[in-house]
Amino acid sequence: MQGPSSKKGPRVNNDIEEVEVRLIDETGENHGAVETDKAIAMAKTAGLDLVEISPNATPPVCKILDYGKYKYEAQKKASLARKKQKTVEVKEIKLRPGIEKHDYDVKMRSIEKFLGTGDKVKVTLRYRGREMAHQEIGMDVLKRVREQFAEVTKIEQMPKVEGRQTVMILAPK
Repeated sequence: MQGPSSKKGPRVNNDIEEVEVRLIDETGENHGAVETDKAIAMAKTAGLDLVEISPNATPPVCKILDYGKYKYEAQKKASLARKKQKTVEVKEIKLRPGIEKHDYDVKMRSIEKFLGTGDKVKVTLRYRGREMAHQEIGMDVLKRVREQFAEVTKIEQMPKVEGRQTVMILAPK
């Protein structure tokens, strides 16, 4: 038994090289194991094609159907699956330990907007100079963010210090 040919897609009619195939006709009735030549002849009399559906079975399963219509349906299904796909992006919000109330509120509205569209949010808190000596102030800011979004997010990564910055990742529930 040989696998599918190098041609893309299922083998059709005379491309099927096996001596015997398991045949399913256009009405869905199973005819069992049938010689390939006889199956192709049955497909021709019905005005349709013999299409190899399951090439790895023994003997391979073939179905009598309209190959053009079959290809069109498969293409339509694949395009619909691609259309329904949603890529999740990671948006980044940068904060500072001494952030003022208004600036903090603006950043929180951005986080709400990102979470609303289904994206993850990476909250980065940057320290400069002497702020490194008071990292607890920065941790309090991140704790405030975490508590504010506790109902609508899950914390994918708890606050983690990476050099001169602390990173936390929020994902929508």
